[in-house]
Amino acid sequence: MTTTTLPTISPDLKGVLRQLRLSPVLDVLPERLLQARQLQMPHQDFLLLVLQDETSRRDGQAATLRARRAALDPDARLELWDDDAAVHYDRSLLSELATLRFLEARQNVTIVGPVGVGKTFLAHALGHIACRRRLSVLAVRTDKLLKSLQQARVDNSYDAELRRLVAVDLLIGDDFGLDLMPPTESRDAYDILVERHRSGSMIITSNRGPDEWLATFADPVRAQGAIDRFTSTAYDLVIEGESYRQRLKPGRAAQSRGSTGGRRTG
Repeated sequence: MTTTTLPTISPDLKGVLRQLRLSPVLDVLPERLLQARQLQMPHQDFLLLVLQDETSRRDGQAATLRARRAALDPDARLELWDDDAAVHYDRSLLSELATLRFLEARQNVTIVGPVGVGKTFLAHALGHIACRRRLSVLAVRTDKLLKSLQQARVDNSYDAELRRLVAVDLLIGDDFGLDLMPPTESRDAYDILVERHRSGSMIITSNRGPDEWLATFADPVRAQGAIDRFTSTAYDLVIEGESYRQRLKPGRAAQSRGSTGGRRTG
């Protein structure tokens, strides 16, 4: 059995790459040099391959940073979604949402269903896709968002905070409509929904459908105007079934494998 020795990188080349801030290229360069030699790759093709490696690395690093700034759950990515979970939803609609065409059209999404079925997971998963597309995202629980606006009123930074919420390409509001909103919070919710109408997309997760949101606002007139604007351009993804969250408990996967001879089940 023959072993293949990876090419050695000269100190001069290492120095030049470090000077150009391309040191990460050194992690893959020996393998790429070997590949180029075995395939008799033209110099131009080899250079393109190495630079594509670095571009992909930088894109991935930037997407990770955007996701962290967006407060997205790092484990809530669509490729990690368990298709065997005992939940029911329109799979073709989720596939359409994953294209992010709704973002290009400045449309909205509601993800509605009972506690624990994976609403937040899917909302954050779409947020990760947006981060990989170099878009700005912010994910926040609705009650915390409204509290931040209330605090902004106190320190006279309300306009700046509202501009920040309106400026992002995708705003994810989690657990909307859980509690009755007092007048100030109702006005703030109205401002967000109205200001973002046609200017940027939102994903709202809720245990209640949009037809029930009206009752959570203190001012029904404002509420009707805001909700109508939002729903007029919104896709509705409804999830039903067992708690998806229970599948994430430590040891649950091992128990499932043990009871089914190693096969995954819903």
